[in-house]
Amino acid sequence: MSSPADFLNYHHLRYFWMVAKEGSLRRAAEALSVSQPSICTQIQLLETALGEDLFRPSGRSLVLTEFGRLIFGYADEIFTLGNEILRATKQAPTSRSIRLNAGVVDSFPKLMSFEILRPIFEHQPPVQLTCHEGKLPDLLAQLSTHRIDVVLADEPASPSTSGKVFNHLLTTSDVSFCAMPSVVAQLKGRFPDNLNGAPALLPTPNCTLRRELENWFRKENITPKVVAEFEDAALTKIVASNELGFIAIPTIILPEAIERNGFVQIGRAKELTTSFYAITVERRLTHPAILALTHRSKTAAKKAKTPVSSADPAEPHPTSGRP
Repeated sequence: MSSPADFLNYHHLRYFWMVAKEGSLRRAAEALSVSQPSICTQIQLLETALGEDLFRPSGRSLVLTEFGRLIFGYADEIFTLGNEILRATKQAPTSRSIRLNAGVVDSFPKLMSFEILRPIFEHQPPVQLTCHEGKLPDLLAQLSTHRIDVVLADEPASPSTSGKVFNHLLTTSDVSFCAMPSVVAQLKGRFPDNLNGAPALLPTPNCTLRRELENWFRKENITPKVVAEFEDAALTKIVASNELGFIAIPTIILPEAIERNGFVQIGRAKELTTSFYAITVERRLTHPAILALTHRSKTAAKKAKTPVSSADPAEPHPTSGRP
């Protein structure tokens, strides 16, 4: 095969995609209303352009090569999106749903995620929401290439982040410590001294809340017994509900955590805070769904008398490698 070309002919790619999808030249030819020799010619031109074989013969059939499977995956995404574009243009403007691809950092409390995203499910026109969970650097990389529209995180993107993104502070909450009643009953003394030597279920060291907790523990001269560390806040609550230790959660979600899990509050550290951000590539937000969730979060925080950013969505905290 020759070296790969710099230009991709999407007509050739579509012919290849149809053969791979239909499973035979005959069915692809019928679907495309063209002759089989014509399809063969188009696929040969595509193989020449890409520099590798896409199919290999297997008896009377054609089977995708490993390279062919790779290209089929890309082609399937391309033409599936193309079909969605055509469907969208056939809908009346009032019936079209808005799409929102949101990334949620895996350490983000699940109860908090839902409360922030709740306005999406009430929005008119309807919003088609897709959530992706992952590490902050991975989600920011997807944000910079516009594969997702917003990242929900429990820490701001740093100034060293590749590309220009903006941190929109949603809310800031102080932290409460809680556990199952049987665990609380074994604690000795008053808060916060009763946490000293107590079994603790903590976030992993790479989490912002863990770093804040460590500073607070040192300040209060407290050394809890670390039973386990978790990146997933939901898993932390499950383990805590099995009476294995105390946890630290944002006070803003404490009432629901008590109702759902049966926790008892041990104490509240008002000087210990955790913040939640919507990170976008926009300084001035324009996406209607993102505007809705930022507005609701700020309104809810004010009602709860939880401090929020003094900046509105048009004046977020920027972070960029450039001044």
